[in-house]
Amino acid sequence: MAATPIKFSTQTSVLQKSPASSQKRQEASKAWLHFVAGGTGGMVGATVTSPLDVVKTRLQSTYYISTLKSLQHSKRAATPIIGHFIQTGKILSEVYRYEGWRALFKGLGPNLVGVVPARAINFFTYGNGKKILTELNGGHETSLVHLTAAITAGITTSTATNPIWLVKTRMQLQSSSNTSSHIPMKYKNSYDCVRKVVREEGVRALYKGLSASYLGITEGTIQWVTYEYLKSTFAKNRERKRIISGDFIKSDDKWPWFDKLAAAASAKLIAACVSYPHEVIRTRMRQVPEHGDVKYKGLVRCIKTIIREEGVAAMYGGMTAHLMRVVPNAVIMFFCYEAILHYGGASK
Repeated sequence: MAATPIKFSTQTSVLQKSPASSQKRQEASKAWLHFVAGGTGGMVGATVTSPLDVVKTRLQSTYYISTLKSLQHSKRAATPIIGHFIQTGKILSEVYRYEGWRALFKGLGPNLVGVVPARAINFFTYGNGKKILTELNGGHETSLVHLTAAITAGITTSTATNPIWLVKTRMQLQSSSNTSSHIPMKYKNSYDCVRKVVREEGVRALYKGLSASYLGITEGTIQWVTYEYLKSTFAKNRERKRIISGDFIKSDDKWPWFDKLAAAASAKLIAACVSYPHEVIRTRMRQVPEHGDVKYKGLVRCIKTIIREEGVAAMYGGMTAHLMRVVPNAVIMFFCYEAILHYGGASK
């Protein structure tokens, strides 16, 4: 008689393990969904906004300062904001005229090679880090949780992808010999760039600008924290309006697309304006050495040199082109990210 309960107990134990293991597999797949969603969003956003990325990089470089100054002198009557748009449009047209449409996508190859893993790593680390930290915080998802997850994601991403960004910057700054910039073609392709950088400057040169990249973690942190705050605020306002209107039947079956897109655009705009100077510093530190001489040897020295030779305004060179690129880029990227998470069952 005693054998029956023992057999029943054993069967119950085996049956209980199956749903648990299945749930773990589902959670693991949802965790990696952040990786796929982030990489996809980054790829689409980078491709669409690539021409403006080329303009931004050139405006940040010392090689194109003379072009910027001549344009400013010829457009004295224009307001600063309009002048920035004219400046961006002029450089786009000149690149297309002298170098062809392909030049508008120069560096897109290494850019995509950098963007896809960078966004995948960043969104994966942030999304899953936020979940783990929330659980450790007793299930409370606070701004501190968002802040910690964003910093962790930023450090991880910057360290892993810095060599790729260096190659991308070098490829974009060189131009064909028939352009007015007179910068010689030094690198045939991305592989040739890596090979020559390592041979001529050493392996450590692949991590030039890393300190500035760490400084740039500020932007990613501000963006994530602001995005989460705005997304939560919009959701609460929408729920409040629903309750006031007495619409108790219709709830969250309609995914709030507009709220998330507005939050993404606003968060990126705020973050980019606050932390933009690090973009200029990072670009300068990754430039090809002139006549073998490295002008910007460190973060502090780079900042001092730029301010001394060009003034504080140079720290915001190319900002309009930057904002014209990163804001739409953020909207596209977060749209893809949130959509994949939503339809993949990984969103709340």
